[in-house]
Amino acid sequence: MSLAQRVGQLLMVDCPSAGVSSSTIDSIRTYHAGSVILDGNNTQGVTHIRGVTRQLQELAPAHVRLFIATDQEGGLVQRLKGPGFATIPSAVEQGQQTPSAVRSFAREWGSELRSAGVNLDLAPVLDTVPPGNQSNPPIGDLDREYGRTPRRVSSIGVAVANGLADARIASTAKHFPGLGRVAGNTDTTSGVTDTVTTRHDAYLQPFAAAVRAGVPFVMVSTADYSRIDPGTPAIFSRTIVSGMLRGDLGFRGVIVTDDIGAAAQVANVPPGLRAVRFIQAGGTMALTVSPSTVAPMATRLLERAQRNTAFRNMVNAAALTVLRAKAARGLLSS
Repeated sequence: MSLAQRVGQLLMVDCPSAGVSSSTIDSIRTYHAGSVILDGNNTQGVTHIRGVTRQLQELAPAHVRLFIATDQEGGLVQRLKGPGFATIPSAVEQGQQTPSAVRSFAREWGSELRSAGVNLDLAPVLDTVPPGNQSNPPIGDLDREYGRTPRRVSSIGVAVANGLADARIASTAKHFPGLGRVAGNTDTTSGVTDTVTTRHDAYLQPFAAAVRAGVPFVMVSTADYSRIDPGTPAIFSRTIVSGMLRGDLGFRGVIVTDDIGAAAQVANVPPGLRAVRFIQAGGTMALTVSPSTVAPMATRLLERAQRNTAFRNMVNAAALTVLRAKAARGLLSS
């Protein structure tokens, strides 16, 4: 692989679920993007999505296929619907079931995704919203929590991840180190800060349980955590990404950002620098739903890797992590 192709493996770019856009084609062909997120709600069903994913895979090199992801959580966050896709209950409703029942359901939902050509689900949500919390825009207000205690969230979240794995779908534990105790949504609000969570907080237990269960992806939030690394969004924090996730939890898989293309939380940082700072923190894959940010991200990453040996080594290590995840899921061939 050329250095530019390795850089491309560090990008997850947007593709409308309605159909492959020209910007998505350009991201894959010109900037070698190695992963895609199907964005937007779609009700056309499995057959339609299968056509989209087939076209996407045909754009990628034959020996290095794409991770194709979507947000298929349930309730208000179920991107893909229609014929062939079950209506998935909200996380709150899932949390009222037994772990064995949830694992079985998740296996079915994962099988639907696999039939549609999707191989990565950006789920389960492992954020815990405390009892008595009145408003939590990103999680609680949307019924995205499996329970109100870390123990319950751990139990159901791991069951979802295991069910997806049973269907040969890669899962993503999100949003490390937690969005259950913030008062703003990082997608639409800047300055979102968690003033409670500490490095060894009990609310990190669901993420630790998911890592022990072998979850292949962990998504890091863009919020600030003032009791861990004040003034630094989690995705840019070496303490959080390398120290806590890699070090304390021992995670060895793919670390992906929450959206850093359109998110208000990081809008004050130039797009290319967002990707560079994330890789410098120890991250693996930058996710952007904004097509206009792909070129500056890819260009800035490549230029920095060409000039700086230490950064090039980080890029190489991150690309190898992605490729190992792809190899484990049959996305590489000789």
